[in-house]
Amino acid sequence: MEENLDIKKNLGYLGSDLVTNILDNCKIIEIDKDTEIVKEGQYIKFIPIVIKGLIKVTMRQEEKELLLYYIQPYESCVMSFTASLKNDKSKIFAIAEEDSKLILLPSDKVIKWTNDYPLINRLFYQQYNLRYLDLLETINHLLFDKLDKRLYEYLKEKTRITGKNPCVISHREIAYELGTAREVITRVLKKLESENKIKQLKAGIQIL
Repeated sequence: MEENLDIKKNLGYLGSDLVTNILDNCKIIEIDKDTEIVKEGQYIKFIPIVIKGLIKVTMRQEEKELLLYYIQPYESCVMSFTASLKNDKSKIFAIAEEDSKLILLPSDKVIKWTNDYPLINRLFYQQYNLRYLDLLETINHLLFDKLDKRLYEYLKEKTRITGKNPCVISHREIAYELGTAREVITRVLKKLESENKIKQLKAGIQIL
């Protein structure tokens, strides 16, 4: 099966025995765009590895949302991994940004595999490193950048990750992810457009 061969190729660094175990014991599911996969307060029973599509991980408080990071193909959610190891409740939300396909690793199996197959720790060490850098960048933007720079960098990253330029997203969605008001985003987008950094089209927002 072509899909299994692709999985074996991309996860080959974990060792053939572990990859075989993953294929034998894990579900592969397809989810539609905007489907909520993980929500705050739930116990984690499965740890996802994205094999196609894009997953957005956020935190929410008082009707505001903060984008933490995106999970791209053959990456996993380190926050889910941490919660499952501690049998703790999730502190994040994970939502499909695009139609996606995931491998769902049962958390009890993953805990056993960390002992039986030490190579699996490489997957999560890589994710810790990636997410640590993502969070440092988010904090840096929040503390030191004005909103116009934050918004421009956000749009550039969005087009890079999705491979779509123009990027199809509403002012309200941007405001929600950046933790501000829609009216503020509309004003700052007009400023960026006047500086010839972006162009607002019916098809979306284009980075110039």
